[in-house]
Amino acid sequence: MIGSIRRFIASESAGGVVLALAAIAALGVSNSGLGETYQRFVQMPGELRIGDALLLSKPLLLWVNDLWMAVFFFLVGLEVKRELLAGELASLRQALLPAGAALGGMLVPALIYAAFNAGDPVALRGWAIPAATDIAFALGILMLLGSRVPASLKVFLTAVAIIDDLGAILVIALFYTADLSLAMLGGAVVGGALLVALNRARVMQVGPYVAVGLLIWVFVLKSGVHATLAGVLTALAIPLRGADGRSPLETAEHALHPWVAFLVLPMFAFVNAGVVLDGVGLDTLGQSVPLGIAAGLVLGKAIGVFGSSMLLIRYAGAELPAGASRWQFFGVCLLCGVGFTMSLFIGALAFDGQGPDYDTQVKLGVLGGSLVAGVLGTLVLLRAPRAQ
Repeated sequence: MIGSIRRFIASESAGGVVLALAAIAALGVSNSGLGETYQRFVQMPGELRIGDALLLSKPLLLWVNDLWMAVFFFLVGLEVKRELLAGELASLRQALLPAGAALGGMLVPALIYAAFNAGDPVALRGWAIPAATDIAFALGILMLLGSRVPASLKVFLTAVAIIDDLGAILVIALFYTADLSLAMLGGAVVGGALLVALNRARVMQVGPYVAVGLLIWVFVLKSGVHATLAGVLTALAIPLRGADGRSPLETAEHALHPWVAFLVLPMFAFVNAGVVLDGVGLDTLGQSVPLGIAAGLVLGKAIGVFGSSMLLIRYAGAELPAGASRWQFFGVCLLCGVGFTMSLFIGALAFDGQGPDYDTQVKLGVLGGSLVAGVLGTLVLLRAPRAQ
């Protein structure tokens, strides 16, 4: 299990560097002479046909956000299942601190955002944007700090981010679902039943689950529920371990990690982070949406994660991660405010169809808040005394 966690951390942290480069490239290209080329690339059409029948027609941006991110959520589902059954969340005692920290880290940022946008029903749609943590970016920062950060804090951050992702999945399913098509939803339910049947039949090959998962993705996409949830449903059906001791789930997880870390998430960052800064002034930065997002990520995450953790340590018998001082722990709580990927994703869902102004405000708030949270967390960890 420790080896699995180490491989996970190594993959995520290296992917965080690539993710940062992709975001910087998107900002640079979209504000250069290649800006129009970038927009044409993002809006490049793509179609899925079977014979003469047109099944889907979407621009590249939506293919990435709907299909590629379903692969990311498939990986998240695998990680959640492994951690719940055999990992850091397998027992109540193990799960208590990261679960409480993640819950506080979702509630407080959402409340801060809502306070900034009270009275504006459209802006309030973005309440969940600052509730997310980007595990690749945050772990990348921790890995760059090397031995200054105890390994236990890296495991803690991993567990918090995984629970955070699970919370984001529930938020997307409950609050960012369009008008439902019952017929298509019924098809997705039938697909889910097929996944259960494969699991009960002890099918140990991942291929059949993925094939059914692709059908579920089409049904879910056309049902009105966000298609990325099909990835989670598929992942949860894959067996953790067979009678021979082999783990189809871990095999799929290890095979998929490099593709997600070095292709799926960087591509998501590249097509979503390209905000045009021409004409953006202090009046834009001072609007309630970017301010609420930035305040939620920087203040809300720090207060929510650290505050709920201290309450659990004092009143519920939880303990600080081994070998970590309180200041080091606080630095990691600040890093939970790096919400890049999931925050952008939720922002795109929250303000879908509301116009480019909201799109720009979301990107500015997420990029600015994540940057400040990352810098503050790094400075605290660099200055924090080590545990005695």
